[in-house]
Order: sequence, then C-alpha cells, then structure tokens
Amino acid sequence: MSRQTNQRTYSATPARKVAFLGLGVMGWPMAGHLALSGHHVTVYNRTAGKAQNWVDAFADTGRVAQAPTPRQAAQDADIVFCCVGNDDDLRSVTLGADGAFAGMRPGAIFVDHTTASAQVARELYAAARQLGLEFLDAPVSGGQAGAQNGMLTVMCGGDEAVFAAVQPVADCFSRAFTHMGPSGSGQLTKMVNQICIAGLVQGLSEAIAFGQKAGLDMDLALQVIGQGAAQSWQLDNRGKTMVRDEFNFGFAVDWMRKDLGLVLQEAQRNGARLPVTALVDQFYADVQAAGGGRWDTSSLITRLR
Repeated sequence: MSRQTNQRTYSATPARKVAFLGLGVMGWPMAGHLALSGHHVTVYNRTAGKAQNWVDAFADTGRVAQAPTPRQAAQDADIVFCCVGNDDDLRSVTLGADGAFAGMRPGAIFVDHTTASAQVARELYAAARQLGLEFLDAPVSGGQAGAQNGMLTVMCGGDEAVFAAVQPVADCFSRAFTHMGPSGSGQLTKMVNQICIAGLVQGLSEAIAFGQKAGLDMDLALQVIGQGAAQSWQLDNRGKTMVRDEFNFGFAVDWMRKDLGLVLQEAQRNGARLPVTALVDQFYADVQAAGGGRWDTSSLITRLR
C-alpha cells in the first residue's frame, strides 16, 4: 500500500499522542507525516477499510492504530486533527455520542483543517470551550502536492496559546503555520485565498486562450511573462498544462465550487462586494455541467475553447 506521502526532514519534537479524522487526499498524507515524525497516531475514516489501509501503509513506524468512531480515536489524545468535507461532515465527527468531543479529555485540542464556514468554526469553538476543550480552525492551502510533501500553508483561528501548543506538531506537514486571529479567522483567510485563486485562474485562462487565437507559441509566451509582473503560482504550475488541455489532477472544480459557495455566503453576511468571484463561480458551474467536476480548477479555460 502506497504511503502517498514524500518523507521530509522533521524537526525534533517530543512524541505526542494524536488522532486524525478523515483520510482523503489531504488527510492521508497529513496523518502520515505525523506518524513519520514520531507521533503516536490513531486514525478514523468513515470508510473503515481506508483507515486499515493507512495503518498498513505506516505500520513500520510502530505507532499507528485505527478506531471505529471519532470518539474512540480521540480518547486520551493530546491533539485531534481533522480534515473532512464540509460543515455537516465536521459536525458529524465532533458532536454527538460518537463524536470526538465526547471522547476528548479536558484540555485536549481539536484542530480542524477542513475548509468550512467561519460560522461552524465559531459554533464548535464555543461547544468545545463548554466541555473544557480547545478548538482551532486551521484550513490549509497547497493542494494534494503540498500535503504529500509536508509543505502546506495553514491559516489558524482561535486562542493564541492553543495555536502555540499545536504549532510544533503541525510543523511536520506545513511550511507556514500562522495565527490569524480569533475563532473563525482561519476560515475567513482561506476564503481570501480562494477569491484570489478564482480571479487568477480566470485571468490566466483568458490570457492563454487569447494568445492561442493570436498564433503565439504559448509555452514561450508563458516563460517570458513569468519573468515579469504576471508571474504567479498558477502560471508557474498550471500554465503549460492548460495549454495542453491536461486537467486530470489537482484541486477539483467540485471542491472549488463548495469553497466559493462559502465565500459568497459570507459576503452576503458581511456586505462585501464580489462581482468577479460570483461570475467565476458561475463559470465553474459551466465546467461542472460539461462533465468536469473532478477536473483541476485550471479547466476553467475549457469554456473559452
């Protein structure tokens, strides 16, 4: 069974007892870095077979196990990490008789890496505090490659002392782990990130489509403009694959639409005006309707062919 992670050099930190809930394309390698860095890791996944596969993949670390419920995974853990799909998934693994909060000991920390709403982050922060627990909202950026390489950017909301306690452990899968402010601030920062990406990808799509219509060698054109003010991560990492119509990888359109839905809902609450983001969200709906829901977000260019 493949580990789906690239082992990196880890800082020396005392071994902690941790849990990880959710072993998707992000959670699997993130939990793997925790195990490879010497922590005792108990995992939970909605599909138990996937949790067993993860345990088999990291068995040689000698410090891994799986549990049948979030509550059992969280028992005796110092820190419980989580990366699931959406607000409802997050509530399902935290609340209720089998939820993680029911199994966590007083003072333990729950760190949520799901891209979710700021509202649910504040809700769960309050619920955790009532139980004598700690909660950080800590969505990530960097995609599947960032998770596999242990190079994620993590944006955290919650109490600063709790952030400081988690940082040495989370450093094993992140290159930047930053406290953004009170509960919900991590999710709001991730929304800023997604607003930027949506506009950048649409601009890059239009630029490439225009250059192709004009008869330019677009690989060369991207190389040239990438040395100037147009340079971006999207241009460097997605430009050439967009030219070649390659989209079977990366951050899926379905996920981006979920994220942009959170952005637009938050904008309705706070009064922010997001005309470009709303338009690009509808462009992504066109890609979904064309069967591209699992394509990378750079597939936005297909609308312009």
